[in-house]
Amino acid sequence: MIARLLRLLSVLALVIGASAATPVDRPTLPDSTAADRTSVAVTVYNQNLALVRETRTLKIDRAGSGTLRFMDVPSQINPRTVHLQPLSSPGPTVLEQNYEYDLISPEKLMEKYVGREVEIVEQAQDLTNRSVRATLLSTNGGPVYKIGDRIVIGQGGKVTLPDLPSDLVARPTLVWTLDAPKAGSAPAEVSYLTDGMNWSADYVAVVDADEKRAGLSGWVTVDNHAGATFRDATLKLVAGDVRRVSPQALMKYDMAVREAAASAPQMTEEAFFEYHLYTLDRPTTIKDNQTKQLSLFSAPSVPVAKKLMLTGDYGYYRNPYGDGTQPQKVAVVLELVNAQSAGLGIPLPKGTVRVYKKDRSGAEQFVGEDAIDHTPKDETLKLHVGDAFDVVAERAQSDFKMVGRRQAESAWTISLRNRKEEDVTIIVREPVGGDWTLMTSSVPGKKIDQNTLEFQVPVPAGKEVKLTYRISVRW
Repeated sequence: MIARLLRLLSVLALVIGASAATPVDRPTLPDSTAADRTSVAVTVYNQNLALVRETRTLKIDRAGSGTLRFMDVPSQINPRTVHLQPLSSPGPTVLEQNYEYDLISPEKLMEKYVGREVEIVEQAQDLTNRSVRATLLSTNGGPVYKIGDRIVIGQGGKVTLPDLPSDLVARPTLVWTLDAPKAGSAPAEVSYLTDGMNWSADYVAVVDADEKRAGLSGWVTVDNHAGATFRDATLKLVAGDVRRVSPQALMKYDMAVREAAASAPQMTEEAFFEYHLYTLDRPTTIKDNQTKQLSLFSAPSVPVAKKLMLTGDYGYYRNPYGDGTQPQKVAVVLELVNAQSAGLGIPLPKGTVRVYKKDRSGAEQFVGEDAIDHTPKDETLKLHVGDAFDVVAERAQSDFKMVGRRQAESAWTISLRNRKEEDVTIIVREPVGGDWTLMTSSVPGKKIDQNTLEFQVPVPAGKEVKLTYRISVRW
């Protein structure tokens, strides 16, 4: 009796083991494509990153588990970030996900047929076609065939294949194993992160004739190289420095912008976490490999101040500077306040400001550009747009001596020549550092902060003014 029971258990174990080893042939559910989308929202970060949230109606034609191909996703999608949220209860759940990116191409097709028989169709001199059966041996550096008992390299003619390999797809696809509690239409929201999308801000400033005010307009440029098109999408842009973990830790339009500067702003802004969020007020289509430009704001008359600035260097005061005089450039800086009273007062995303001014004929001419960082409201923008042509500066160290351990005194002469037809004031800003004292100076000096000494030097038209000063520095 015991022996019979043991034999029965043994047979049962073999049956169970064989059943477990048999692969499960899951039924295939209808594919989901972009045509099934009911809505899509794209949030683009200025770090080559985008969050996509799309709603689709999945077609579940049977209850239980099955395989569904979720198609028309970006080729640069991060599969680890995919999240499926059913919008009806009960809804399907994802048991397994595979990202298929082995796309159909001549090279891929030939690779899949290595070791298999193919047909080569050749055209004879009389324009008739003949076909040859061949075994594809290799594709490394070109096709190698075996035809009969011969090895043929680079056989001409067209290669025809009997069928399409099942593991190749026409476009990037997520393949899901779903568990569906019931059959029928199942609306669901799918969200994921993708690389390959970026945005940046561009600004155009047109300075008035008296250089006291400027018209300022802001534009955003969205670049989509993610490998997918999003039609009628809700577009949002996030400005700010969003932290991302590195992968290793895980495992031509200036003129067009200026001509459209009078158009109404299309973006609304709101504070979001510790960043700022800009939302387009209408749906838009973001095509693959497309650059899209949208109006951010337009401020017709912003007060500006033009300043001529000469900036020194920390290293001047701790070592001998050398013999003779050294020519230096005088920077042209435009300053404007991002305030509501100036017609602005909104957070400005980082980007490039391009500055223009009208000449005597009324034509706008480009006078320089500068990059700005993310700028909150009520902060000052300082734009270094170029260097002055008719203002010349030369620097000379007239004395240097060490007066103690890590303490030095130095004397300086800065020659400022104004070749313009109007008087100017040149701001000489000296980064000093350490513990310093201005001993003497020909023009009053001002301590801007612990590390900065500043002189404001008036220079009449056609004249030269020499700024001299002596300073003691301990570090």
